[in-house]
Amino acid sequence: MPTTPTYPGVYIEELPSSVRTITGVTTSVTAFVGQTRRGPVNSPVTITGYADYERRFGGLDPLSAVSYAVQQFFVNGGSVAVVVRAVAAGTGQSAAVTLNSTQSSTATAALRITAQEPGAWGGGLRVVVDYNTTTPDQTFNLQIFDTSGSAREVFTGLSATAGQPSFAEAVVNDGSALITVKVLAEECPDPVGTVSKPFATPLPDLTKDVQVKIGQDERTLKIYEADRDGTAPATVTDVALLLERKLRALPDAPGRRVFAGTRVTAFGNRLQVVAGSTDPADTVRFLGEAANNLGLEASVNPSVFALAGGEDGGAPGPADLIGSEAAKTGLQALRDVQDVNLLVLPEISAYRNVDDQLTVLSAAEVLAEDKRLFVIADAPATWTGLDAARAGLPAFDSVRSSHAALYFPAIELVDPLTGRLRSFPPSGAVAGIYARTDSERGVWKAPAGTESVLGGVRDLTVSLTDRENGLLNPLGLNCFRTFPVVGNVVWGARTLEGADALSSQWKYVPVRRLAMMIEESLYRGLKWVVFEPNDERLWSQIRLNVGAFLHILFQQGAFQGTTARESYFVKCDMSTTTQADIDRGVVNVLVGFAPVKPAEFVIVKIEQLAGQFEV
Repeated sequence: MPTTPTYPGVYIEELPSSVRTITGVTTSVTAFVGQTRRGPVNSPVTITGYADYERRFGGLDPLSAVSYAVQQFFVNGGSVAVVVRAVAAGTGQSAAVTLNSTQSSTATAALRITAQEPGAWGGGLRVVVDYNTTTPDQTFNLQIFDTSGSAREVFTGLSATAGQPSFAEAVVNDGSALITVKVLAEECPDPVGTVSKPFATPLPDLTKDVQVKIGQDERTLKIYEADRDGTAPATVTDVALLLERKLRALPDAPGRRVFAGTRVTAFGNRLQVVAGSTDPADTVRFLGEAANNLGLEASVNPSVFALAGGEDGGAPGPADLIGSEAAKTGLQALRDVQDVNLLVLPEISAYRNVDDQLTVLSAAEVLAEDKRLFVIADAPATWTGLDAARAGLPAFDSVRSSHAALYFPAIELVDPLTGRLRSFPPSGAVAGIYARTDSERGVWKAPAGTESVLGGVRDLTVSLTDRENGLLNPLGLNCFRTFPVVGNVVWGARTLEGADALSSQWKYVPVRRLAMMIEESLYRGLKWVVFEPNDERLWSQIRLNVGAFLHILFQQGAFQGTTARESYFVKCDMSTTTQADIDRGVVNVLVGFAPVKPAEFVIVKIEQLAGQFEV
């Protein structure tokens, strides 16, 4: 803001810089779309390592090509991935359990606890409820365990009453990564019926016979016997200790410890009774008039509840992978994700019908063009040799795009789940090579050559010679090769539009990806221009900012030429933006650059000279 002088002296005024830095965008964040063991459906999840994938999506699964592709991505140098779980329409169900309250004469459903994501994995969750709170007649605690017995999440002081700060639905549903809670009966302060009704003061008569039934085993006891137990209980805690001792003294059925392992805990003026068993069928029940007079519930459930009924989703078909743009499902779930650069669909190579593969690939290419992504595609699994590849390639003429590259053959790795050699689609490993090359050399370096060693790959399903490779490379099919000492490497860097017959300017993968990076960087870096006065002052700022960005790339070796003038140019003046454009609110910026193209063929000429040389 200009300074308004009001007194004699020196004024300091900071002027804003006319240079607005344009930062290069990411180039190797890879999206994987397909079937996983678990995880949120049609919801993109960003991960930074395979451990993240195991926690969120369940790790390796023989039915999930995505699980292996993600692992190979990180093994080969990938650093950031986005995973979208897709399932067949109408399949997949979340495990759940309903907890009943017994506040009234009949059991009432109080809470519905559901695994947050569909799948059989939810059957491994256990929910534990206790009332060890300052207000046990109004609040409760909820713990979520897995089958190993490890506590995964703990929520304390929950309320079943809507509007309370500790309302169970609000607290758990916002904070849990495993379950969701639905309160079914707000009027029940005891939402799961695991404690008795409040004891009155003074304590009721404890000398009457009480019938207790755990599972199918029924026994009768007296809580207090003066001639055997000495001084009468004075507090609810005294009652709990005495009742636990009496229950444990009752005879157990052979081979069982449902009575011997019983636990009784006092919470305020209430009791919680838990059988010495984790079997949900071993429910504790107090029967008869004496039990009712003592305030013991007619049905006291065990404190451990197992979720059940979860079903894995079916394998997604072509329509499921493509998804709906309106509903943001399948591939279309990526439309709201800003930083995604590569797209991998490892499942479609296994489709028996190549038309299904081409349908999904075509939809992926449309998304790639809209969002400036690059698709890494796998050759069909049915291409088991050179002849099959050459015969099958013409089908891909309908999807020849500069935003995709096709790789052949499949790779062979040891499956960690079985210890046996198995073939896999290569796209996940190739995406890792892209990421590693971008990090070490830059997006303008072809992700191929002797540096592009495929980590963990034991062999290739098809071994190609130089001559065989020479039949496929001109058709735009990138091959893997095996060389002595070096190992298995990527030996092709052409887009699907890179067949010699097409003579495309986007023939090479690094040229296409460099252009995409520049386009996206300028798209984001020039947003400040919108609504600025469209005059020479603005144009000079645009030239300055864009030129500074391109000069950095030139210094890093992204362009051909020995001088900046030979490598790139930026024009934004009256020759690009006419008065008619100004009247329409348009400013035109013309950017040109000379990309570095890979040395795909190296020709060495050797000439034999006769005679002798003079020194």
